[in-house]
Amino acid sequence: MSRRKDAEAEPDADPESVARSVALKRLSVAPQTRAQLDAAMARKGVPEDVREEVLGRFADVGLVDDAAFAQAWVESRHTGRGLARRALGHELRTRGVDADVVAEAVEAVDPEQEERTARELVAQRLPGTRRLDPTARTRRLTGVLARKGYPAGLAFRVVREALEAEGVQTAHLPDDIPYD
Repeated sequence: MSRRKDAEAEPDADPESVARSVALKRLSVAPQTRAQLDAAMARKGVPEDVREEVLGRFADVGLVDDAAFAQAWVESRHTGRGLARRALGHELRTRGVDADVVAEAVEAVDPEQEERTARELVAQRLPGTRRLDPTARTRRLTGVLARKGYPAGLAFRVVREALEAEGVQTAHLPDDIPYD
């Protein structure tokens, strides 16, 4: 029984072959940022100059494009998970995307759409909090929004409006939290 060896498993493998193999394997599973691919190659012992050369070629042919990755990430995570711009920016930065590219990508989320999404999230969770007192409901609902990166001012405003629509007194909610 013959066993196929991967280029990256061979001790005498060409560093460029290892770099290409690592990048192609990771890209076949999911889109990756340049920084993620670079880190994976570094873990396999690929020298920095070879990593840069291979990543440059991959970028030239469109296999690595952090701007396209960021745009797709923002669209997917905002629509699918309801994440706010702040959380989206954090996720992209942790994946090594350049700050300018992150800023451009998160600007694509319209503030009005972000507020609509926050309202939808609260509306989904509101029925499950009806047995709780207003303070606990507020804490629970604003916590949901906070974990998804929504600013405190927006979170409290959306929760207040949702509770008031149900006829719940909201005197316990702060009025002066800025929306940022």
